[in-house]
Amino acid sequence: MTTAHDTTPLVAAPETAVSDVTSLLPSRDAVLGRIAEQRAAGGTATLMVIGLLRRDDGWPTAQSTLAQVTALLASSLRGDDFLGKSGPGEFAVVLGGPVAAAETAAARLVAAVPTLGIPGLTAAAGIAPLADTDAPEVLRRALLSLTAARRVGAGTVIRYREPQ
Repeated sequence: MTTAHDTTPLVAAPETAVSDVTSLLPSRDAVLGRIAEQRAAGGTATLMVIGLLRRDDGWPTAQSTLAQVTALLASSLRGDDFLGKSGPGEFAVVLGGPVAAAETAAARLVAAVPTLGIPGLTAAAGIAPLADTDAPEVLRRALLSLTAARRVGAGTVIRYREPQ
């Protein structure tokens, strides 16, 4: 028996930087790029990060589950909204418009996840306005809000607010 090893150097395809292999959504880097573009264009916009919550201990989340959630989110957004992945069980959405509209959309989306009928699957969301800060900070704020929302539980939406 012989063993062969491929010694060809690995070269990343250009699309790997902007595509999450599991869901075929734009990656975290693409999300950061979209936030920066949206901020440069001006106007009011918000970042929403929807995080899945699961009662089981299975890891990672099944590809079929991610595909169903991706389809649900994609079909629930407006044409100019941007959907990407920010983490293994996290979906980032850049929405044009005021924060209040993003809160309404987030509540609707996290309420829709359990309707997929996947046992134990729910969601929570964190929101951060694309305010006067850079893209990584906007994402950090949304993720902090998501962490707080996950601690509260399923269906929770928390908006980032500056400490007083």
